[in-house]
Amino acid sequence: MMAAANQNRKWVLPVLGVLAVALFALDVMLGSVKIPFNEVFRIVFSGESENRAWLLIVEKIRLPKATTAILAGCGLSVSGLQMQTLFRNPLAGPSELGITAGAGLGVASVMLVGGSSASVYAISQLGISGSWLIVAMASLGSALVLALILLIAGRIRDNVILLIVGVMIGTITLSVISIWQYFSQPEQLQEYIMWTFGSLGGVTGYHLYVLAGVVSAGMLLAYISSKSLNALLLGENYARSMGLSIGRTRLVIMASTSLLTGSITAFCGPIGFIGIAIPHITRSLLGTANHRILIPATALTGTVLMLACDIIAQMPGTQTVIPINVVTSLLGAPVVIWIIIQRNNLRSSFS
Repeated sequence: MMAAANQNRKWVLPVLGVLAVALFALDVMLGSVKIPFNEVFRIVFSGESENRAWLLIVEKIRLPKATTAILAGCGLSVSGLQMQTLFRNPLAGPSELGITAGAGLGVASVMLVGGSSASVYAISQLGISGSWLIVAMASLGSALVLALILLIAGRIRDNVILLIVGVMIGTITLSVISIWQYFSQPEQLQEYIMWTFGSLGGVTGYHLYVLAGVVSAGMLLAYISSKSLNALLLGENYARSMGLSIGRTRLVIMASTSLLTGSITAFCGPIGFIGIAIPHITRSLLGTANHRILIPATALTGTVLMLACDIIAQMPGTQTVIPINVVTSLLGAPVVIWIIIQRNNLRSSFS
């Protein structure tokens, strides 16, 4: 029966692939400036256009923004998948466990302490060395929070209590950032608040290469650990009996999650609900718990949803752009409510 169900769902990945390509094309086409489809196609594939303004808009703004949406969708959704498996908690995710807040703390340690704001506009002014510094500190902040949660998880086995602990750690982290904000200038505070809404439009040029490189490394680590994640689903005792080194596996997962969450948060701001919602949507679509399939499928589903959110955020036909975090929250929150309704007892083992 299970094999037959999996056979019937083979259409899911091709459909997701087609959707991703279609939404990427639509995301590049839409914007406040109307550009004919044939001109967009020509610019993308030949890099030429008779209209210099259209060429700059597509190459310097729309293509980088759509590419950033793909990277953010892949990275955050796979981070959430790893967290849910590692902690065996259906409500675990980078934002919910305070990992995103840890990344924000790393960014603030560079930008606010240095006297400038951590907005996407400020980050875009940094050189290549500044970009790596931001990513390094954001990843370090994520790793520290995750390491603390893993330490506490060794003493607490209750999924709900562990989730509350993660929320509290995130609250403490945000409180530290608030202290820095309190001593910042009004214009810096305004820019930092803009950063907290999230944006995909501030990553261009070499910053995009930095983000792509770090996300690719994090995704590779995640896929390498897929066999270990499958073993962890059956419990740590079973994983140990299979010869799995729990400590080494946790370090690999922690490195992957820290790189993915840290880099995306640094350049795009905190983006919520993608990490918690996408893994559940993917499991429902595929009906499998095999991470060799789930990891690429989750990345593809995250790409589709993030591109769709970016299109909605642009409000096609208008000059208004809604913060991306607002859109992802509106779409992701109902999924979380659905998870809670479906799982009345979160203390049960996660599978």
